[in-house]
Amino acid sequence: MTKGRSIAVWVISVLLAALYLFTGGTKLAGMQMYVEAFAKYGYPDWFRLVVGAAEVTGAVLLLVPRAALYGAIMLSVVMIGATVTHLTHQEAPNAVVPIVLFVLLAFVAASRRETAVPARA
Repeated sequence: MTKGRSIAVWVISVLLAALYLFTGGTKLAGMQMYVEAFAKYGYPDWFRLVVGAAEVTGAVLLLVPRAALYGAIMLSVVMIGATVTHLTHQEAPNAVVPIVLFVLLAFVAASRRETAVPARA
């Protein structure tokens, strides 16, 4: 990986980690906005906690080069779910943010693929 790409991956990873630590933490803390949003979309309250835990865990993994691929994959799955949720509730403009985040996570995942710890059989 070139030095410029390495710097870009680190900057994007740190910014994404900060974003997901904050949003995941507020979901876990029961911020009213997220409690109401998950209810509006028909999801049970425990699902908000699962999503929040996945976001916090993924954020931490993004900061560990050997685990960043797995964090990016985990958060990409969450972003696919967010995109589908917005699109199925006729909120296409709201789907733009999770799509952009998905693209950034895909860049991190592709860039960290070489340094990832291989799964054991």
